Amino acid sequence: MTREEAIETVRTMLTHAQFEVSKPLSMRGTRFDIVARRDEVLIIIKVLSNVDAFSKDNAEELLCISQALGASPILIGERSGSGEIESGIIYSRFGIPIISVGTLSDYIIENVPPLIFAASGGFYVKIDSELMHQIREEKNISLGTLAEIAGVSRRTIQMYEGGMGAMIDAALRLEEYLNQPILVPIDPFAPIQKLKTSQKKEIVPATVPQPSTQDVFSKEVFNTLSTMGFSVTPVTRSPFEALAQDSQILILTALGKDENSILSKAASVSDISRVTGRCSVVIIERGRGRESIGGTPLIDREELNSIDETYVLYDIVSSRSDSNETNKS
Repeated sequence: MTREEAIETVRTMLTHAQFEVSKPLSMRGTRFDIVARRDEVLIIIKVLSNVDAFSKDNAEELLCISQALGASPILIGERSGSGEIESGIIYSRFGIPIISVGTLSDYIIENVPPLIFAASGGFYVKIDSELMHQIREEKNISLGTLAEIAGVSRRTIQMYEGGMGAMIDAALRLEEYLNQPILVPIDPFAPIQKLKTSQKKEIVPATVPQPSTQDVFSKEVFNTLSTMGFSVTPVTRSPFEALAQDSQILILTALGKDENSILSKAASVSDISRVTGRCSVVIIERGRGRESIGGTPLIDREELNSIDETYVLYDIVSSRSDSNETNKS
């Protein structure tokens, strides 16, 4: 299927599984395509036919956005240079989990989570380390015995009990010998964390690189927000240009100069804001005679420059969002 068809398939699955789902982003080369929420689970999804097209820069910025929103990033793909993305297995690229459309369906429709994850050196499973240690102690089984059964060293058994992932064949031999299910299902939507293996660690970027070039308007807006007390993280290839955050609020901040870009960004940012439950605002260079578009408040350059306290910005964003909702009802 084409990437566009895959995106629609994913959206249909999520909707069927009772997720609130954003519209697909129309921008080319965006860092993500869909945002979805069900109860406390918020996921940011990128869909690609070939996951090798997902670069380190993409991963770093997607992680940054996800961390700010309290979301879990995930990449859904069909293949890589190494072959097909197989169902029932979680892969990863630059710290972002990768699953197939089939794995997504199994998990959210059939309630069957994957058991296997791919890492350097092969495929692994996660063992319930506490349960394995408990059974070994209760049955007075030595490390050496389990090592012989699994075909690994005593040190490796100790590492399994410490939480390290196990090769599939070794884990299955241990499970059969202990006569108890010790394999742990993996949640693809869990907060990002490392699944330990005996192999070399993968890179998990912690920060997003700042754009090297910003126009005068962007720099002015970011400086103004910073002076107010916001922590401003510029982003690229997203419907918004920055994440503005302080101790009380996170605002998806989009910038606009011409009418077409304002309408398009406001619609996308409003949709993402709806799903994520975060505030949004479009800051425009010149006033347009309206206070909001599609639920997203508008603030022009002159008005922004007159604001010197964060609570004033809160009030403007809140009142214009509320005003739009009242007009709809």
